Amino acid sequence: MSADLSMLDLFRLEAEGQGQALVSGLLGLEQDHAAAEHLDACMRAAHSLKGAARIVGLDAGVDIAHALEDCFVAAQAGTIVLGQPQIDRLLEGVELLLRVAKSDDQSVALWESGAGKAEIEGCRAALRTVLEPNAAEIPLPAVVTEAAAVAAAHDERVVRVTAESFNRLFGLASEAMIKGRWVAPFSQSLARLKRLHEDTARSVDRVREQLPSSGNDAARSALAEAQRQLSECQQLLADRLVALDWFDRRAHNGLQRLYDEALACRMRPFRDGTQSLPLLVRTVARSLDKKVTLRIEGDGTQVDRDLLSRLDAPLGHLLRNAIDHGIESPEERRAAGKPEEGTLRLEARHSAGRLHVTLSDDGRGVDLDRLRERVVARKLLNADAAQALTEAELLEFLFLPAFTLKDTVSDISGRGVGLDAVREMVTQVRGTVRVTTTRGAGTQFRLQLPVTLSVMRALLVELAGEPYAFPLSAVTRALQLPADRVTRLEGRRHFELDGRRVGLVPAHVVFGLPEPVSPAASHAVVVVGEGAHACGVIVDRFLGERELVVQPLDPLLGKIKDISSGALMDDGSPVLIVDIDDLLRSIGKVASDGRLAGPDLVEVPDSSRGRKRVLVVDDSLTVRELERKLLVHHGYDVEMAVDGMDGWNAVRGARFDLVVTDVDMPRLDGIELVSLITRDPQLRSTPVMIVSYKDREEDRRRGLEAGAAYYLTKGSFHDEALIEAVIDLIGEARS
Repeated sequence: MSADLSMLDLFRLEAEGQGQALVSGLLGLEQDHAAAEHLDACMRAAHSLKGAARIVGLDAGVDIAHALEDCFVAAQAGTIVLGQPQIDRLLEGVELLLRVAKSDDQSVALWESGAGKAEIEGCRAALRTVLEPNAAEIPLPAVVTEAAAVAAAHDERVVRVTAESFNRLFGLASEAMIKGRWVAPFSQSLARLKRLHEDTARSVDRVREQLPSSGNDAARSALAEAQRQLSECQQLLADRLVALDWFDRRAHNGLQRLYDEALACRMRPFRDGTQSLPLLVRTVARSLDKKVTLRIEGDGTQVDRDLLSRLDAPLGHLLRNAIDHGIESPEERRAAGKPEEGTLRLEARHSAGRLHVTLSDDGRGVDLDRLRERVVARKLLNADAAQALTEAELLEFLFLPAFTLKDTVSDISGRGVGLDAVREMVTQVRGTVRVTTTRGAGTQFRLQLPVTLSVMRALLVELAGEPYAFPLSAVTRALQLPADRVTRLEGRRHFELDGRRVGLVPAHVVFGLPEPVSPAASHAVVVVGEGAHACGVIVDRFLGERELVVQPLDPLLGKIKDISSGALMDDGSPVLIVDIDDLLRSIGKVASDGRLAGPDLVEVPDSSRGRKRVLVVDDSLTVRELERKLLVHHGYDVEMAVDGMDGWNAVRGARFDLVVTDVDMPRLDGIELVSLITRDPQLRSTPVMIVSYKDREEDRRRGLEAGAAYYLTKGSFHDEALIEAVIDLIGEARS
């Protein structure tokens, strides 16, 4: 509770909120110099901070806040106009004030002497230049103090809870809600017991009717007593069922409210994660001599707080790229018939159980011809292959590590790490990112993310008697497909969906489960993937939709093939959640191995027999796919692993002639993977090639000392170099 916080801690919390109010107000004044509401907001924030700083004895904070307040008073009185130079100085003052507020207990005194005091005096001198030369201090109007008091009276109480404690609380609320649902099946079982009891009572009645009317009085008396006891049991059971049903409804409603409140505490409005973005856009645009406005839509959209914190860096990368690469200079925009000021639009909304974050600009768009030339110049593809790429495939190269369209490196962009970081973050949270562009009209990045990282809507299916969950956001369609709609092409099943042919894959083949006993008249099909990559997965039956609380699997299990996490169903039984990206990769593997032919189909020849097998281990999807295509093109049989742990599991479960691995990967890096392989008596003869961006001599030496047979840097990577190295190590593709 707030009582547990020191006064300085409370001041820091207040400074964070009031500082953001100052920044937002100043940016608003930059658009409209005379906007009274922005001036009032800035005045209240500066006044509140001055009073709070005085209470905690932070004189440096009092001095800066007072100087800011003088400027806002003069602007309210009309004696000065806050133009761009004045706002620049005021923003610098706000930035210094926030730095002072964030000082820890030991460094507070540093602002009272030496360099800290000099910086404070320099800030006050700069703020004095905002005022007219001989302007006197203007007393603060009483109405402002009253407004500040009213605002303070409506502030919410501050509660300090560690993220770990809150996550445990949310986990307990989720568990309580799930366990609370166990009452319903128990109530249903008692209802069945009640029906059986009624049947028993009727049977006793029939026995009594069959007894002769005279004689055997003892038997008739015993039956009468049994009927009486049965009647009492029936009444008691009926009463208990009513009470249990009442308790179930009350408990369910209470636990659902508890869960909803805990979930709501995890959610924050999108605006909480975008407060710093307008200032970022202004700073970057000013440094590039461009005029740019950021418009944020859907700022009230609720987002998981963990996801919101992860969005900060990717959105910053996208905005910098949009300003530097996309938005033209004022001169270029005038020549193109556009307004001098470029516009960035950032939108957040919920749709189909997903969070959609879209950033679009009205700039020059991506030069696809230049992008194609860059791909060829980097020797990622040859000219013919690059020319054959579709626009969507070509734009995917923008997310490649160290790939950039700029010839020079600046403080803002040019190193090729921004979009790579965006893709990495989106992938980590089970999301997708897509980019579209129109030459001369702008570029749009669309991020599809889960609304919360803890809860997911899922489609439950049954496979070999066990439940599996498909994330609903990744399901394109779920349908009951009549068997006569399934056609065969080259020994593989297909069906037509919305005018296009979609491949069919039995789930039991991919998951290695027992095959169905007999063919069905129709198939339960889950369609996953998009466009040309869409695929229908045949499951045993649908179990319906559920809202699942995602539970991570024990890290000791490593990466389980085709599975991302787990959850508990309403009755407490466990269910595995399918990793859709991994599933699609597995489908590609079984397709290449010829395992998709049904028992009544023509067997597909295994074209991979006799070919050298290569395992590619890299956490970058783009790098994995590039290396795979290159190796397959030269006749090698290729499998892929998403990180070092996945690679270690793969190399222990199958024979490979060569392992090609990156160094920097989650869970198990490439050097550790090399060490594990070279220390294993069964695997030490398998050569390992490292392909890494680390090109220092010490990095190369570290890799070779660990046991790698070859070290190739991605910075100098091209198709000939990789293939030549592979041939040196294991020879041509066919033995």
